[in-house]
Amino acid sequence: MKYYSTSKQVTGADLKTAVVKGLAEDKGLFMPDEIRPLPQAFFDTIDTLTFQEIAYNVAQAFFGEDVEPAALKQIVYDTLNFDVPLVHVNNNIYSLELFHGPTLAFKDVGGRFMSRLLGYFVQKQEKEQVNVLVATSGDTGSAVANGFLGVDGIHVYVLYPKGLVSPIQECQFTTLGKNITALEVNGTFDDCQRLVKSAFMDEELNSRMKLTSANSINVARFLPQSFYYFYAYAQLKKINPDKAGNIVISVPSGNFGNITAGLFAKKMGLPIKHFIAANNRNDVFLEYLQTGEYNPRPSIATIANAMDVGDPSNFARILDLYGNSHADISKEISGVSYTDEQIAETLKRCYEKTGYLLDPHGACGYQALSDLLKADETGIFLETAHPAKFKDTVENILGESIDIPQKLQEFMKGEKQSLPMEKDFDSFKNYLITRI
Repeated sequence: MKYYSTSKQVTGADLKTAVVKGLAEDKGLFMPDEIRPLPQAFFDTIDTLTFQEIAYNVAQAFFGEDVEPAALKQIVYDTLNFDVPLVHVNNNIYSLELFHGPTLAFKDVGGRFMSRLLGYFVQKQEKEQVNVLVATSGDTGSAVANGFLGVDGIHVYVLYPKGLVSPIQECQFTTLGKNITALEVNGTFDDCQRLVKSAFMDEELNSRMKLTSANSINVARFLPQSFYYFYAYAQLKKINPDKAGNIVISVPSGNFGNITAGLFAKKMGLPIKHFIAANNRNDVFLEYLQTGEYNPRPSIATIANAMDVGDPSNFARILDLYGNSHADISKEISGVSYTDEQIAETLKRCYEKTGYLLDPHGACGYQALSDLLKADETGIFLETAHPAKFKDTVENILGESIDIPQKLQEFMKGEKQSLPMEKDFDSFKNYLITRI
């Protein structure tokens, strides 16, 4: 499979180049030359397959020409050593629980897959160290850091906004040590993301360090997220086949890598009727749907902090996927946005009514279905992180304490190891050069 840039100046890149570089030289995002439909026989029998078997079939369509079958199978099976169950919440709404991985967030899938695929390529090349740069508004940092922890030949730098991630999220990537370095940036997530992108564009830095990104701008991070959309369909088909023909999926959206992966799945033949991009107050995509104009702006801090993105990188991929057609994008995706007060009210009301505990991001997805789902449709929202990762916020909303899973408790025992960093690029560049 060859990859081209959304900026159209780079074409013909192979998978290794797309993964190791992360961002194309023309500042665009890599896209596969084609999205191959899966055979009907796969969808006819999908409800008889395991999550790993489904994911391997999907992975072959993207990566099968570039990775030996046995190696690809091992990467997929090692990545998905946990379940992603579909859970009925109420009426015709289901939750796809993506928080059963090692860091209790959906990004475990992409982070673990990318770490293994990049490790596969590093083993095949010279011994030069690869340096992974990742900006995080919360869960990306922990998923990537834990996915790459201890991988030979790779060092990870996690950039996160000071005071703008939850304490538990912070523990998950600042207490690891080894080949993981946490940089506490005096700014917002957008500032962190800007530093990462600027590093890739700096010729001197790239001539002295082999850099790549583990944000959803990297094809090895966002494409594997398509796996669980297929698995959600398979589970619903098995649980209630009558409801599997009219599915609407609601995706809590920040940098838009997750929903982009879902759109890829649909292009591959997955029978999804429609998508909803559920936003917090950072609603530049909703504004685009309403006006046809894309106006990025500084992000706003909310209680759904992983979605606090004012200039979502993967918007470029969505535009490319639909030929820059506002009409076609609007047919496939609806948008909504919610204030902190609305998110809190949804979380509390859902818990009191159904006993199901949402996290603030999942609450956006759930409320979007509650507002937009039609009577003949079945809604699935992505529950992207365990509520305990936002313990203080959730407890303040509910007025009662919640349990912390053992996995999270283990992270909280470690000692914080992070370095302060200003948001100007010169400070970041000078720091990286001193690490050479």
